[in-house]
Amino acid sequence: MVVPKKAVAMCSLFTAPAAPRDKVIKKFVIRTLVRINKKRKGIKGLPHPGPGEAVSQLSPCRDDLHHDLARGVLPGLQGLEADQGTSCVCLPGFQMNSNNGGADIICKKCPEDKKGVTKDGWNCISCPGGLTAEGKCHCPPGHILVERDINGALLSQATCKLCDGTENSFTVANALGNRCVRCEPTFINTSRSCACLEPNTLTGGLCFSSTGNFPPPMISPARYGELGMSITSEWFARYLHSSAAACWNTQMKFVAASYDVRGNFLKWQTLEGGVLQLCPDTETRLNAAYSFGTTYRQDCVIPVSKILTDFPTPIFYDLYLEYTDENQHQYIWALPVLNLNLQHNKIFVNQDSNSGKWLLTRRIFLVDALSGRENDLGSQPRLIRIATRISLSIHLVPNTKKGNIYPPLITIGYSDIDVKDPTSQLVKVSFSVEYEMNQEEARIQTDIALGVLGGLAVLTSLLKTAGWKRRIGSPMIDLQTVMRFMVYYAGDLTNVFVIITVATGLYWLIFFKAQKAVSVFLPTPTQEERFGTFVGCAFALKALQFLHKLVSQVTIDIFFIDWERPKGKVLKAVEGEGGVRSATVPVSIWRTYFVANEWNEIQTVRKINPLFQVLTVLFFLEVVGFKNLALMDSSSSLSRDPSSYIAPYSRILRYAVSSALWLVIGMIQIVFFAVFYERFIEDKIRQFVDLCSMSNISVFLLSHKCFGYYIHGRSVHGHADTNMEEMNMNLKREAENLCSQRGLVPNTEGQTFQIAISSQMRQHYDRIHETLTRKNGPARLLSSSASTFEQSIKAYNTMNKFLGSFIDHVHKDMDYFIKDKLLLEKILGIEFMEPMEKSIFYNDDGYSFSSVLYYGNEATLLIYDLLFFCVVDLACQNFILAAFLTYLQQEVFKFIRNIVGQKNLASKTLVDQRFLI
Repeated sequence: MVVPKKAVAMCSLFTAPAAPRDKVIKKFVIRTLVRINKKRKGIKGLPHPGPGEAVSQLSPCRDDLHHDLARGVLPGLQGLEADQGTSCVCLPGFQMNSNNGGADIICKKCPEDKKGVTKDGWNCISCPGGLTAEGKCHCPPGHILVERDINGALLSQATCKLCDGTENSFTVANALGNRCVRCEPTFINTSRSCACLEPNTLTGGLCFSSTGNFPPPMISPARYGELGMSITSEWFARYLHSSAAACWNTQMKFVAASYDVRGNFLKWQTLEGGVLQLCPDTETRLNAAYSFGTTYRQDCVIPVSKILTDFPTPIFYDLYLEYTDENQHQYIWALPVLNLNLQHNKIFVNQDSNSGKWLLTRRIFLVDALSGRENDLGSQPRLIRIATRISLSIHLVPNTKKGNIYPPLITIGYSDIDVKDPTSQLVKVSFSVEYEMNQEEARIQTDIALGVLGGLAVLTSLLKTAGWKRRIGSPMIDLQTVMRFMVYYAGDLTNVFVIITVATGLYWLIFFKAQKAVSVFLPTPTQEERFGTFVGCAFALKALQFLHKLVSQVTIDIFFIDWERPKGKVLKAVEGEGGVRSATVPVSIWRTYFVANEWNEIQTVRKINPLFQVLTVLFFLEVVGFKNLALMDSSSSLSRDPSSYIAPYSRILRYAVSSALWLVIGMIQIVFFAVFYERFIEDKIRQFVDLCSMSNISVFLLSHKCFGYYIHGRSVHGHADTNMEEMNMNLKREAENLCSQRGLVPNTEGQTFQIAISSQMRQHYDRIHETLTRKNGPARLLSSSASTFEQSIKAYNTMNKFLGSFIDHVHKDMDYFIKDKLLLEKILGIEFMEPMEKSIFYNDDGYSFSSVLYYGNEATLLIYDLLFFCVVDLACQNFILAAFLTYLQQEVFKFIRNIVGQKNLASKTLVDQRFLI
């Protein structure tokens, strides 16, 4: 066996001249190393050496020793280090007696009662628990191993001490388990302990609040472009998310140089912990003032006695903002101070709205209880001066994409207090941090949108007015026309305001809450005033439109045409003549009463459930926590820790969140109502049309002077006043198509029409209607004179006969024809053809007669309720109160609509109001 000389030389460097026994060991090691070299390719983890390369630099260890491990163990040689094992250590269960380096180590086995070895390996010790693989004492997680007392003397038995992770100490065991160290700051700031408990998030060894603007989980694969490979990085999987979350921190760092009353420098300190905040609070809430983008407001009332105790002498501060430039160099920037009490030539120059007249300073103090002392500096001051208002204003640089700001401005206002009874005297103080940006561009964009959409609103209002003029048969433009145009324009302009305000609110909500780098700030309360004006105007105009529609609905002309004919004659006693005579069988009025009751019930039917709408919106706002999206901070979390600072609400964000929820839930209800409920459960509008057909009664109603709707309910069976058997037989014949169809035109299904009647037809209708409508109304039948009652009955029969004959084309001078509306007519809501000699019936498959009911005006009602809810909330900042008042006004107007509509129905149709239940 040939050994390279270089390998022998290298081995000799690590062995001193030795006795013959040592020579034998040397020879054994060299031979072994050469054997390893030959078989190196078969040993896992060892590279094959090149020509002339040293195979090893190891000395042997005795049976009670092994090499100190750093990178691995060579198979076949106990304890040998893979590439740089340079010393021997004792095996587990052996204590070290001497150590001269290399292999010159003496070890001694530990006794049975002390099987553990101390951390340094020099002593045996009794362990409180189990042993590690190295023979050292093992402690539970969170505990540290204590082997010596405070003087360094070895204990007879080691102990495990639990580190105090509570607010008293905030300590946790270090990685080696031999010392309690302060736990990671994120644990303290988040949970005020060394445990990251739910709902907080633990990732990468850091603890983050669940209420913060926490970044989404990161993608852990690492890509190597040159190789075209991608692997799942364990390092990224463990620490990338926490690194991103840590970098997400937007805490501004303000520092202050403090001085005593004689001008001596005291110390540098950060403003965290409430240095400038006189109101007491938790550290977490106090430090939230310097979270970038979070509007902060703190108000409280403090006893004068506490102020005198906490501030016996004034401390002066020079304030600075600490920042880092693009080259990661740290700097501080002196903050200017706007002292509102500063006078120049007896003028409070800093209270002027013109910033060019301001005189800015640098140094401030919070309380001056020293200069107001009389006679004796140790006595109680007679007067004190307190900084009752401190405000930090931060302005965003226009068009910035990286959150660049101008130097913050400190605004401070002092109040002088005459100290009389410190224990009972109270002082109101405030501290705020406000963020502002130039809103001029947003204002211009809003004005442009308002101008464009407002112009479209004028056009639509003109079209509606033209259609209204056509429907009332008046070509003249008079004061009534102008007023009608204003009403239409009010409704259309309301829709414009709603579009602009909702879009503006969603813009601020999305871009402020979702921005990664700060580019926008929320409008300040002063800047929100214009937005509030838009919302208020929208509500006022929509209320006008709603009331107009309400009045129009309760003043329509309506009549039920009864097609039923008598079925023969009967003998009837004649009053006053003492005899009998034959008379026609009277037609039952109960079918008319039944149809009238159904019409009365559907007057306030809506496409949504108002109570469900209010409760669902309130549930999402208050229970789910959507209202937290309206807070003036950068967090988009729906839940907030009650112990953390809760920023004030933004009126724009409250409007955006509530209006978005209201519209989304309303649209979902409408879609559900149209797609599912009406198809599979109940469709009251279509059911009413079917009821008219089964009752042999048609509905003729006029919403305008010359325009209205017709529901053809003439029975295809000729009569409807029949028994159950015949009724069921008639239904069966219809189901099997054994009879004609229900439509007005033979062999058609069209039963609903929009009608434009001629002026001659309207005049004839009015002449009959004058005698039909009586001052006392049908509800006074019992007290009415016989002649009045008979006259009403006669007018009713005359109207019924006239309208029936009109539908049957009896009056050739008042005839009508049926046609379809043009597509443009449907879109514009206007009829191009004017009914001159003949009336016009337009086929209507959309049941548009519902426009005289709540059902056909759901959009107006939904937006009106939305604006009412938002206006109450903007005024009171209370979603629960807004929901309650919204539902209350819905019920009030529903009651009014039912009562007045019922009276109009009874008056126009001669149906006794007592039968409308």
